[in-house]
Amino acid sequence: MSPTLLSSPLQGFTDFRFRNAFHKYFGGIDTFYAPYIRLDGKLVIKNSYQRDLQLENNNTLELIPQVMTNDAEEFLFVVKYIQELGYNELNWNLGCPYPMVTKKGMGSGLICEPTKIDHILNRVHNETDVIVSMKMRMGYEHPEEILDVFPILDNYPLKNIAIHARIGKQLYKGGVNLEAFQRCTENTKHKLYYNGDITSVAKYKEMQERFPSIDHFMIGRGLIADPFLPSMIKSNTTEYPKDRWKIFNEFHDTIYQEYDAALSGPTPIKMKMLGFWEYFSTSFSNPQKTFKKIKKAQSPKAYQEAVKEIFNGEK
Repeated sequence: MSPTLLSSPLQGFTDFRFRNAFHKYFGGIDTFYAPYIRLDGKLVIKNSYQRDLQLENNNTLELIPQVMTNDAEEFLFVVKYIQELGYNELNWNLGCPYPMVTKKGMGSGLICEPTKIDHILNRVHNETDVIVSMKMRMGYEHPEEILDVFPILDNYPLKNIAIHARIGKQLYKGGVNLEAFQRCTENTKHKLYYNGDITSVAKYKEMQERFPSIDHFMIGRGLIADPFLPSMIKSNTTEYPKDRWKIFNEFHDTIYQEYDAALSGPTPIKMKMLGFWEYFSTSFSNPQKTFKKIKKAQSPKAYQEAVKEIFNGEK
């Protein structure tokens, strides 16, 4: 049976330009999650969030909006907004590990507050008909924190809970905690999705064998590092297509042109692509040398020449 694969949202990376190009050139992802909407106390949806969710920017793929908040009014405001656009599901981010978020009691910093989580879910389910799904870590300080939240979550008709098998304090360091994830599978009635360190077909198979009850897998950083990964998992193969580098090159050129048109000036596009190449370079035969070439390119012309040289070197 073919697994269901989902794209975990990465702020600054997986916006509509990336998603559409990814879907066109690689495929393999059944559902994409949009990077979170965060309001910071003002009931206003930023232009960048609006563009990212517009239906005309997402008409070839299945997309689920996401919210990051610890406030019921903000949650309800975002529900109204996404429903007016035509979406019927909102994912709640209790997974983000970054200190600038967790220090404000949001993302994985909210998992230790079951009462607040209960209050928000109670209002959302009583005052709207939106479908709610969750994206969580197992806690911020300790992997047991999530176990205290499950009895509350079990009171609500959540669509699913996607769990990244780390605690927030780890950020992306250290290994995933599979024993703690196993405890999660034994302590909730909800459908769980697995997320964390699926970076190869072998890693995916390892998780599938370790958790036979899980049939939905979320891929985050691994999807950017190796964009062929989802379709290879779906095809149950470790063989790359013969024109691997040609496809990757065309995908790169597409997102480069789109970001170049959207961003103003050479510095923002350089920083944007440098972020992508931190991941992309790991797929190349010499990751350090590849990334160094990109870093050294100080002008758009030098950048394009470096990219050409890198892809030609692999072809």
